[in-house]
Amino acid sequence: MATEVVTPKAMVMADLKGKVDPDWCPGCGDYGVLAAVQKALVELQIPKHQVATISGIGCSSNFPGFIDTYGMHTLHGRSIPVATGMKMANHAMTVLVTGGDGDGFGIGCGHFVHAMRRNIDLLYIVMDNQIYGLTTGQTSPTSRLGMKTKSMPYGNIESPLNPVSLALSAGATYVARGFSGDQKHLTELIKRGIEHKGFSFIDVFSPCVTYNHDNTFQWFRPRVKRLEDNPEYDPTDWTAAMEKSLMWGDEIPIGKFFERTDLPSLNDAEPVLKAGPLVHQETRLPAEVAKSFVDELM
Repeated sequence: MATEVVTPKAMVMADLKGKVDPDWCPGCGDYGVLAAVQKALVELQIPKHQVATISGIGCSSNFPGFIDTYGMHTLHGRSIPVATGMKMANHAMTVLVTGGDGDGFGIGCGHFVHAMRRNIDLLYIVMDNQIYGLTTGQTSPTSRLGMKTKSMPYGNIESPLNPVSLALSAGATYVARGFSGDQKHLTELIKRGIEHKGFSFIDVFSPCVTYNHDNTFQWFRPRVKRLEDNPEYDPTDWTAAMEKSLMWGDEIPIGKFFERTDLPSLNDAEPVLKAGPLVHQETRLPAEVAKSFVDELM
């Protein structure tokens, strides 16, 4: 009797549509980031049941609800620890961390730094709108000097944090910057970040059209310049990457600043995980005891 060979259906963008529609303001840059992530997963054909999206708190941190993968909307600034636990429990999963500049570079900055030095195999995408949007327009860690906000009506007096320079200093092994207004380029950066073995960081200019009237799409478009358009730029040169990260003015570099592949990720270095994902290994606890722990925490 002949048997029919069933070819798996290729994943398309519609397969990743979340159960609820995004509630971002019309024109928000985060729509472009969401589309770029979905397109990257489709182009890489990573089954959605093998993807988890973890976020903290903020406008952009509603992300897991708008994409049909496994996901968790966690506490303010605590997305990376949750994602780390998930990755270490099942390092076969593709784990994405999404959030904003307030969530990641404010209360979550300590976790950000330590995840990079540990080289945990995560992709961290920060939608950097240089403002606290969810709480209606206060100064964030990346707001420019002099920027007038609800919390600093006479102008920001605190120097902004440079996420790319910080990532390079802390040891991230893939460092990039994207612009939500250049979705095709951003999609490629996300694909490379997913494929990279180690901590991947992408700082994305994602303009807030409601509360940040300084750093708009119109402001960014003539200034952002792709590093990939310069054939002499070498993304394995850490010093050159740091020099480029400090550029801010009429020309602001976007693209892949730096990548190194000679360091093992944390899950590759951990001997216990060489036998495979922990979720598939025999537990040393009786099943009923393990279940009682889970039930207590859920």
